[in-house]
Amino acid sequence: MAARGHGPGGAHDAQVRRLRDLLRSAVLRGRFDGGQLPGEAELMASYGATRATVREALGLLRREGLIDRRQGVGTHVVVNAVLARMAEAHGAADPMADSIFNRRMRPRVLDRSEVPLPAVAAERLGAPPGAPCLRLEYVALVEDEPTALATNYVLFPEGERLLAPPFDSDWYALLREAGLRFGESEFIMGCSAADPATASLLAVAEGAPLITFEQVIRDPDGRPFNLAHIHTRGDRFLFVSRAVRATP
Repeated sequence: MAARGHGPGGAHDAQVRRLRDLLRSAVLRGRFDGGQLPGEAELMASYGATRATVREALGLLRREGLIDRRQGVGTHVVVNAVLARMAEAHGAADPMADSIFNRRMRPRVLDRSEVPLPAVAAERLGAPPGAPCLRLEYVALVEDEPTALATNYVLFPEGERLLAPPFDSDWYALLREAGLRFGESEFIMGCSAADPATASLLAVAEGAPLITFEQVIRDPDGRPFNLAHIHTRGDRFLFVSRAVRATP
């Protein structure tokens, strides 16, 4: 029976969208040898798609900045995304050997100073507004390419211990260097469009979609001491979350 109910855009637009999603997954996961995509004829045969569908799907990926198409050269991948386990992103698991959190990241520090705790941050951390805190803001670089922008508000005494240690890798490496332990890491996840300043820092177009995280870190006794706002490029990170359902 023929599928019905494609909604606005009709069957052709649905086919383009689905093919775009399949190819996008393969591109970001590095599934094409040498970054070279198959030709149009091969894609048509592999996915049972028309030439028009293939061209439009590739056009969407090109507008996202994931591929480049050149006459006589073909279609090439132009991004290198990395897989990150959510447990590692939380700092709740030791990084695997090939993890981005295994000293493969380095920061470009934008601000590292003692400031009065802003009111909204104070509410999230259960602390008095204006209390001393460390504001640590940085761009996370992977192979010298900007991938995320993070602004942290860290209560004292933890913030005071983060003022001096070298910050040359990821956030959790800095916490370990300062001798800080934590018991819980919480994410509130969403998305936003890159404003002009953020777009410039992350080398993306204004309005580009970003993954957003609001993170609260608590010490082993459950006291929150760090609030972070993180803007991450969705074309550079793939977050892996896995859960096992308990059997009765």
